[in-house]
Amino acid sequence: MVAKVRSGKSIRGVLHYNEHKVQSGTAQLILASRFSCDIDRLSFHDKLNRFQKITMLNEKAKTNTLHISLNFDPGEKLSITQLQNIANTYMDKIGFGEQPYLVYNHTDAGHPHIHIATINIQPDGQRIDIHNIGRNQSELARKEIEIDFKLVKASSKSKQEHPLKPVQLQKVIYGKSETKRAITNTVNEVIRSYCFTSLAELNAVLKQFNIMADRGSEGTVMYENKGLMYSLLDPNGNRAGVPIKASSIYGQPTIANLEKKFAQNRDRRKPYKIPLRLKLDKILTSPSLTKDSFIQQLQKQNIQVLFRENDQGFTYGITLIDHGSKTVFNGSDLGKAYSAKALTDRFIPAEAKQPVTKVSKWAPKTQQEAVQPDLLAKEQSNLLEMLLGKADEGQQLMIPRKKKRKSRGFRR
Repeated sequence: MVAKVRSGKSIRGVLHYNEHKVQSGTAQLILASRFSCDIDRLSFHDKLNRFQKITMLNEKAKTNTLHISLNFDPGEKLSITQLQNIANTYMDKIGFGEQPYLVYNHTDAGHPHIHIATINIQPDGQRIDIHNIGRNQSELARKEIEIDFKLVKASSKSKQEHPLKPVQLQKVIYGKSETKRAITNTVNEVIRSYCFTSLAELNAVLKQFNIMADRGSEGTVMYENKGLMYSLLDPNGNRAGVPIKASSIYGQPTIANLEKKFAQNRDRRKPYKIPLRLKLDKILTSPSLTKDSFIQQLQKQNIQVLFRENDQGFTYGITLIDHGSKTVFNGSDLGKAYSAKALTDRFIPAEAKQPVTKVSKWAPKTQQEAVQPDLLAKEQSNLLEMLLGKADEGQQLMIPRKKKRKSRGFRR
C-alpha cells in the first residue's frame, strides 16, 4: 500500500474534486464518518457545511484540510467493506479517528485506491498538528495496515513487478470535457510527474495536452500580483472557454507554489542531463541532418522538441521534453553546443540537393580515355586541324571567277 497525504487551505476544493469524480461515474462515496445521516441522503452542501462549521472555530489556522489517498497493488481485489475497514483503521492510527471524514472509492486508474477528505480542526477549535504527518504517523500506519490486512507491501518485490500507475494523461478537447475538472486533473498530474524549472517549461508540457498557464502581460495588475490563470486550447492553439484561476484549483498551482516546485526540480532533473546530451550527440553525428529529421529521430526516443520562433521566423529558443524521464530542458541548459543557434546552424536546408556536375561533350567516356588525356587531346587537335583544312580547301575551290565585261558599242 502507498499512502499520500496532502495538506491544503480549502476543504471545498477537495470536495469538488471528489464529487466531480462521482458525477462522472469514476468514484463512489463509500463512507461518511461523524456525519448525522446516511451517505445516500448527504448533499454536497451538507458535507461542506459540516466541515466549515468546525473550521470556522479556528479562523487563524489557514492550513486546515487534509486530502489523503491510499493506493493498493493492481493485483489486489478489495471489497467495499475491506476498503471501509482499512480507511477507519488508518484514520485511527494517524490520530484522526474522531474527526469527520469522507471516503471515496476511485476507479479511474489501473490500481484500486481510495481518497479521504477531512479537516485538522477539532470540534473544540483546537488544531491537530500535521507537521511531518506523512513521514511519521502515516508511514507507521501504512506498515501496520499492510501486515494486519495482509496487503502487498510497498517495498516488496511483487510491488515492483506491478508498479502503481498514475492517471494516464490525455489531450483535453475543448467542448468535450468539463473545463475545470479537465484542467485540474491534467495540471495536477503534470506538476506531480514532470521536472520543470520555469513557467515556460511547464507550459511546454501543458500545451501537449491542450492547456496553457497564463500570467498576463508584464505591467498588468494580474502580472504584478503574481496571478495565474489556466485555459484550454483549441486545435489551433488559441485559448478557448473561460479561464480558471489557479487559486480555485485543487492543489492550488499558483505562481508562489510553482516557484517552490521550480527550486526542487532543479536538483531532481540533474541526473537526467548527461543522458539527454548523449542522445542528442548521437543524432547530431548525422552528416545530412535536417530540422525535420532531427525532430523525427527524437520522437522515436519519446522526446518532444519545441522551437520557439519570433514573428520573423527566427528561432531564438529550443525546449526538449523527455517523456521517458519526465524532464524538461532548454537547449542552453544542456550546454552552449545545444543552444538554439548552435543546433539550427547544424541543420541543412530541407530543399538542399546534391550539386549537379555538368559533363562536357569532350569528357572521356571510358576509363582508358581518362587515363590517356594527352593522347585524346592530340587526336582532338588533329581532327580539328583536318576539318579546318578541308574547309579552307573547299573555300578556295569555290571562289568564282570574275567575268570579263563586254564592251558595247553605240548604234548609229
